[in-house]
Order: sequence, then structure tokens, then C-alpha cells
Amino acid sequence: MTTFTLPGFDLEHFVNATLGEDLGLGLPGGGHDVTSESVIPADMHFAGVMDSRDAITVAGLPIAAAFFRALDPGMAIELVIEEGAQVPSGTDLMRITGNARAMLTAERSALNTVQHLSGIATLTRSYVDAMQGHATLLDTRKTIPGLRHLEKYAVRMGGAQNHRMGLWDAAMIKDNHVLVAGGVGEAVRRARDAGVKNIICEVDHLDQIEAALSAGASHLLLDNMSPEELRAAVALIAGRVPSEASGGVRLDTIAEIAASGVTYVSVGRLTQSAPAADIGLDFTPI
Repeated sequence: MTTFTLPGFDLEHFVNATLGEDLGLGLPGGGHDVTSESVIPADMHFAGVMDSRDAITVAGLPIAAAFFRALDPGMAIELVIEEGAQVPSGTDLMRITGNARAMLTAERSALNTVQHLSGIATLTRSYVDAMQGHATLLDTRKTIPGLRHLEKYAVRMGGAQNHRMGLWDAAMIKDNHVLVAGGVGEAVRRARDAGVKNIICEVDHLDQIEAALSAGASHLLLDNMSPEELRAAVALIAGRVPSEASGGVRLDTIAEIAASGVTYVSVGRLTQSAPAADIGLDFTPI
């Protein structure tokens, strides 16, 4: 049995819901794999190999294993590669042996998950490498609804760290909050007076920095600033709180941004639009 766990993530529920969606549970005529049931003998067994078709950073193999075991608890599964490993094209990732119908029914759900999470991990690794050891890469809340815990896990497998997990674990004061409160300082003071410990404040201009710090901000997000502005902002902050560059960060610009002296660089694309990794699964009757 898999021992994969993530705080706040229910693996069993995710697997059952995903398989149920594919099988059409609760729909007229749904609840089964009509192709496998009509074509594949019930007692037939397959051996299968999941492999990478491109160079990738791996994420999601234990979750894929859970899909197969949900339909065949006795399935023999070998995870050949560790999570977070960087592997070349043609690398075997997982070997499985078990009931053929179960494999075919779980195949797409397992592959979709590994392709998506490995795609995030692979893109993340490319950004981390481009930063050349400067600053720390962060993700954002730009995640697919229902998949946040998994996508942020994939970001970690790619070598980055997670920003806040949601609306609950830190205050993020942005321009609309500032607009309503009447200023950066007042918005930060309200969050501080409410007892919030982690207060991230977005600043668009250098003259907002001192007001945010004086009011009690514990982290400054420097929004859409040029490398020159970032260097000036870092000098003004002078190490009093962590600084984060955000907005308009691309793979070809992140090196200069990271070298500006900021503590963090956040990139929404890591989870918002990472391309799926090319991963296949081939079966052999036994």
C-alpha cells in the first residue's frame, strides 16, 4: 500500500473521485469501463512500464500507484525513480504487474496525474536553474481548483518553495485592499491590529516601502518592478523583512531579477500554465 501523504490532501478521496469521473459513476449507464470489460478477459494479467519520453523532473508516481491499487489491491508496483529526480528521455519510472482490466481502467487517471505534476516540477526546475543560486523561487495561488496541494507538492519536487497555501495562512495586502483602507500603512495596521502574524504587503512604488514597514508588514512583495527598482527597494528594506519580486517574471528575465538581492521571486506560471510532461505507459500480456 502507498504511504504517500500530504497535509490537507485526502489521497483516497482524490483517487476515488477521479476514477469515478472517468467511469461515469452516478450517470445513466455509467459505473464501468465498457471497452476493457468487453474486450479484455476478466482473468487476464498485464505487465506495464511507465517511462519518460522527454527529460523531466519526476513528480506524482506514488499517486499513480494509488490509482492502480484502488482497482487491484494486489497489483505489484515498483517505483523505479524517486520523486524530484531529474531523468533523461527514455527512463523507466514505474513497473507494474496485475489485472489487465484494472490497469487499463486506471491508466489515464494515473498518467494524467503524473504528466501534470511532472510538468510542473520540470518547469519549476528550469526556473530554479536559471536563477543560478540567487534568491528562492516561490509559487502562487494560481492553481487549478481542487489540485492546489498536489500542484504545490510538484513545485517542491522541482526545487522551489511554496508561498502561502491559501487565504488562511498569511495576509496578502494588494492594491484593492489598499484602495479600500486608504493607504498601505492603514491596510497593514488593520491586519496587525486584527492579530495577523504574517502580513505580506504588495508595494508598487518605492515610496510605499517605509509606510508598510513602519505599520508592521512582515514581508514585502515588490510588484512589477524593474531590476534597477528592485535593487533600490532592497537597499531601502535593508534586510528588515524578506523581499519578493513578482509580476512579469519570465525564464529569460529571472536571472537578473534574482540577482537584484531580493529574498524570493514568485512565478504564477509554475502552476498556472506548465505544459504536461511527455510520459507513456506500455503494457504486455502475461
